[in-house]
This record gives sequence, C-alpha cells and structure tokens, in this order.
Amino acid sequence: MMLVMGIDTSCDDTSVAILEDGHKVLSNVVQSQVPLHAPYLGVVPELASREHLKNILFVTDFALKSADISLQEISCVAVTVGPGLMGSLLVGLYMAKALSLATGIKMIPVNHLEGHLLSILLEEESPHFPYLALTVSGGHTSLYLVEAPLKYRLLGTTLDDAAGEAFDKVAKLMGLGYPGGRPLEELAKGGGPGKVIFPRVDLGKGSLDFSFSGIKTAVALYLKKWAGDSSLRERVSLADIAYAFQEAVCDMLSKNLFSAQKSTGIRDLVMAGGVACNGFIRERLRKKAGELNLHMYFPRPSYCTDNGAMIALVGYYKYKEGQIGDMWIDAVSKHAI
Repeated sequence: MMLVMGIDTSCDDTSVAILEDGHKVLSNVVQSQVPLHAPYLGVVPELASREHLKNILFVTDFALKSADISLQEISCVAVTVGPGLMGSLLVGLYMAKALSLATGIKMIPVNHLEGHLLSILLEEESPHFPYLALTVSGGHTSLYLVEAPLKYRLLGTTLDDAAGEAFDKVAKLMGLGYPGGRPLEELAKGGGPGKVIFPRVDLGKGSLDFSFSGIKTAVALYLKKWAGDSSLRERVSLADIAYAFQEAVCDMLSKNLFSAQKSTGIRDLVMAGGVACNGFIRERLRKKAGELNLHMYFPRPSYCTDNGAMIALVGYYKYKEGQIGDMWIDAVSKHAI
C-alpha cells in the first residue's frame, strides 16, 4: 500500500489530502478563506498567507485523523510549488519540507495545473489516454493534450484574463459579491437568450488561445448604458445580462475545445478547474459532445476547486517515476508545466 499526502496552498484554500495507491481518496480536507476575503471582493495575498499559517497544522492533523493513519505510514508528501500567490505557496512548501526533514519521507514538488489536468482520474469513470483537458479557473484558462500521466502538450492559453477572473469581475460590477461565479450563475437562471449579445473573441484561424478581457469591458460598458436608460431596463433585466455574459464565455470555451477535438480526432474530453462547477457550462458542453458522439468528463465540484487530493495524485505518478524533490526546491508564482 502506498500513501501519498498532498498539500495545496496555492491561493486562499488550505488543503491537505491522503491518497491510497493513486486512486482511493482517504481524506481531502479543505479550509476555505472566503469569509475572510469577501469584504474586499477578492483575495488579499497578505491575509491569505497569514491564514494559511494559522490553518496548516490543524488541516494536516485533521487529514491524517480522517484517513485513520499515522504520519509514519506516509510514503511521500506532494506539495504545490506554483503557480499561485507566493506567500501562500511558501506556507505549504515549508510545511512539506518540515515534514520531510522530520520524518525522512520524500517530498514531491507539483505544478498546480498538473493537478487540474489529472483530477478527473480520481473519479471512477475517467477518460482514456490521450484526452483533451480544458482547465478553467480564476487564474488559468488553458487547453492541453494529455498524452499520459506527466506528459502534456499545451494547445492554447489565455492571452489576458482567465475565464474565472472575468466571472468575478463581472459579478463585482453587478454587485453580486465575491466569489462571483455561483451568484452570477444563479442570477443568470432568471435570464434568457437573445436579449443581449456580447462579442465572442476570435483570435484568427487555427488559434486555440483565449481572451476574456474584451467581454469584461463589453459588460461594463453595457451596464453603464443600462443603468442610465430606464426604457432599456424595462426590456432587459440584470439576469438577462448575466445570462448573455455566461453564454458568451461558454461559447468561447466550447469553440476552442471542439476545434481542438476536430483537429486531433481525440474523443475523450475533460473540463476541470473552478469554472467547471458551473452547471450551465457543463450542460452545454455535455450536450455538444453528445451530438458529436464524444465523451465529456467533469470532476466532481470538490475536485474542481483547489484541493490536496489532485496534488497527491500527481505526486503518486511523480514518485513512481523517481521525480523526487530536495530542500533546494523553491516556490514560483508563475510556473508553466
């Protein structure tokens, strides 16, 4: 039996998980900081790192107790070293270093994006290799060809804002608070198609890159116009605007994913990351895949948001390949795969 501890402190969630033999999640503890950052309508890096310091020992201990194992039974500890907020990353990294020094267990440095790319493998129903993976979160929007565990090829990435960042900014403009994804999705349920049409960015023939700064600006300008025009407010509701924004983002994600599918011929598709929790986007992509007789996979919501289980999974594969870290490993805020 091989037990891997996974630690993720890349942003504002403190998470530690225990994974058995690369597939069975024995525990996946996540301590959220949303109440702390909500009044500021976004994550405050200094507050986030201090909160991680307060939480990391408790979360680690709780993960071990929930899994009903001792620290001495752990084979290795996998830890996110980037990308993310530097202060937050350092808390998790130095926790992993301390555990490694104190017990002698191996330490595995992990790229946070690798966790999202492989998170679907934590589910009983998972894709065959190779598969296309769309990773969409507050900090990242990228499209990868996943040829095998630890073997990835970047096909496209955002040139500016990530999709999740656009959700949060538009929600802020609408007065929906932080984080904005869920309340914006709920508001959009009261809206309908056709009332408002926002532009879909086309970066040229063959491009699989993304851009979401334009739609954020378009929504801001429309809201300004809408607020000052009573006749427009009678015809178009705030829910209609939310629906139009959500639909536009979905269309841009869908276009690139299915364009990549058409050019590669790969039939197994995955969407992961925090935005993959959005029910509207899930349903649209699932329907499109069904029409094309393709297989569309989504991790459960708890594996879409930041979590230690997906980091432990990557650590499991890295350990098997002998990719062991040392005490010289450092955190990197912008860290490509």
